[in-house]
Order: sequence, then structure tokens, then C-alpha cells
Amino acid sequence: MKPIVIGIMPQARIRERILAIARGALKPRPSDPKIWFTSMRSLAEVLSDENRALLRLIRDAKPDSLTSLAELSGRKPSNLSRTLNTMAHYGIVEMRRESRQVRPVVKGTEFRIVA
Repeated sequence: MKPIVIGIMPQARIRERILAIARGALKPRPSDPKIWFTSMRSLAEVLSDENRALLRLIRDAKPDSLTSLAELSGRKPSNLSRTLNTMAHYGIVEMRRESRQVRPVVKGTEFRIVA
């Protein structure tokens, strides 16, 4: 898996960048961050030691549902669901709906941070 490139910029600068890309004034390079955070604090909350361990567990165990992941991780399903939905919002995890279950799929466990 390739490392996920994460950028950190204030919200106003992220918005300016998105608008410049939409206008065609800026062409993002392939090496540019795809995921943006507004502060190191928000990044640290999402990629805490506990959450990175959870990502490795998902990558290695490949659980078929949130229930089985909750059993493997020892975390409550509601807490786990909230954490995974936050990570899915940033594009770190994909939540795949398969029949009546949701299966978490990790998009990366290594990160490169550009501040």
C-alpha cells in the first residue's frame, strides 16, 4: 500500500486552493495531498495511536463486519462505528455495504504529512 499524503492548512487556504483548482488556475500534482486537515490537533485526533492500531487490525484481520471488528478490537460497536465513519469522511477507510453488513476496508496504514 502506498502512503496516504495528508496536508495541513487553515480552512480558508484549503477553500482558496479548491476554488483555484475549479477555475483551472492551479493544477494539482500527483504527489499533492488528497486529504486535508485544518490543524495538527484534528489530525492527531483522527490518527491517534489507538486508531492507527485499529487500521492495522482491519488490514491484517480483514473483518467481514463491524460486529466482528468490535469483537477483535474489544471496542464497543457504537464507538467503533463513530471512529470509522470519521475516518471514512477523510478517505482513510472505506465502508463497503455487503448484503446486510458493513465491512470496513483500509485504504492505507502509512501516512506522509505535509504542513
